Amino acid sequence: MTRPFVRMNGAGNDFVVVNALETPFAPTPDQARAIADRETGQGCDQLIAIEPSPTADAFMRVWNADGGQVETCGNALRCVGWLLMQSTGKDSVVIDTLAGPTTASRAGDPGRVGSGGPEGPTTAAQTKFVTVDMGAPGLDWTEVPLAEEMDTRGIELQVGPIDAPVLHTPGAVSMGNPHVVFFTDRQDDAFVRGSGSLVEHHPLFPQGVNVGFAQVLAPDRIRLRVWERGAGLTKACGTGACAALVATARRGLTGRHAVIEADGGELTIDWDEASGHVFMTGPVEIEGTGVLAV
Repeated sequence: MTRPFVRMNGAGNDFVVVNALETPFAPTPDQARAIADRETGQGCDQLIAIEPSPTADAFMRVWNADGGQVETCGNALRCVGWLLMQSTGKDSVVIDTLAGPTTASRAGDPGRVGSGGPEGPTTAAQTKFVTVDMGAPGLDWTEVPLAEEMDTRGIELQVGPIDAPVLHTPGAVSMGNPHVVFFTDRQDDAFVRGSGSLVEHHPLFPQGVNVGFAQVLAPDRIRLRVWERGAGLTKACGTGACAALVATARRGLTGRHAVIEADGGELTIDWDEASGHVFMTGPVEIEGTGVLAV
């Protein structure tokens, strides 16, 4: 079986996107893992299928690079949202996921629209920008979920010696998928890979967890690296960026708005006080098209 696909990325977090609105696409875990393999397959962080939905413009199904299905993916929501808006002519669309429905809307470049300079007023024509309403974060320990009751502003977890841990007391947040956020300036590859892979499968997280390493640079700016559950170290994680803003704001380290600096680009996150919802704005890029042999 062959299926056409679109290769896309959101702030460097890359996807193979398959249109399954008319013809079902149901790869096995082994097939999804083979497609995501960067040496022998197409190579991607996540495999995405756009499926029909009775209650939304479409349903987005997500497989991580390890072949397992997950609830949602923030950067992929922007990519799928842009594809659906282009095909329908709408300025906003509703995308259903295993974590529930979200709304994606067209947006200008939050960092450059209206700015002058030698490169012109904006690059938004070349790079598309989309805002996604990610909904309200899950802040109760049962919503993350955790294996035991804890205050999610700072859970009882540490990495390293008991008397001198290298990481400790992270925040825990659900953005439709589980996240733990450490507040640290240790962000080198070896440290993130070693600590992230250790914490990902910690028994405190019965569904596994995405592991964020957040360095607060200013009240409105965070440097973030994320070890993604089932995908490893990626160039950006949309739900991870949302979780980082929520976790740092709850600790009083930032306000409710911040620019998140990821390896692959910047995401703007707003935690709206009135609605309690988290809004994520960031770039969408199309890298090319191809055909899968499944």
